[in-house]
Amino acid sequence: MAEDRAPTRLEPLALVAVGGFAGAALRYAVALALPGAFPWGTLAANGLGSLALGVLLYERRFADAVSAETRLVVGTGFLSSFTTYSAFAAETTALAGTGGPTLAAANVAANYAVGIAGVLCGRRVARWVS
Repeated sequence: MAEDRAPTRLEPLALVAVGGFAGAALRYAVALALPGAFPWGTLAANGLGSLALGVLLYERRFADAVSAETRLVVGTGFLSSFTTYSAFAAETTALAGTGGPTLAAANVAANYAVGIAGVLCGRRVARWVS
């Protein structure tokens, strides 16, 4: 009996792990592709991830055509690893030391503005598609 339940319990964990691996690898690639003194890679990842998460979350509200498994892989796994609050916080702290508080504040404002705009655009896309 316990053998029948084990794969069911592990399946969500495996889905999140697969998505998380892919999201973290892609975020790393984006950071490498956008080098510079300002953390453009993290800003791009957070903006694109917010857009995709907005589509995924609002798709459920408007159409609900995406399966629960896909939501686990894409939302909880991939997008949670692709976007990053910890790198954003560490890079902002580093900017405060090297670029000054103005550049650090600009990074905070840019990440929040791009993230919120991404979710709002994602909602619009989800509504348009459904």
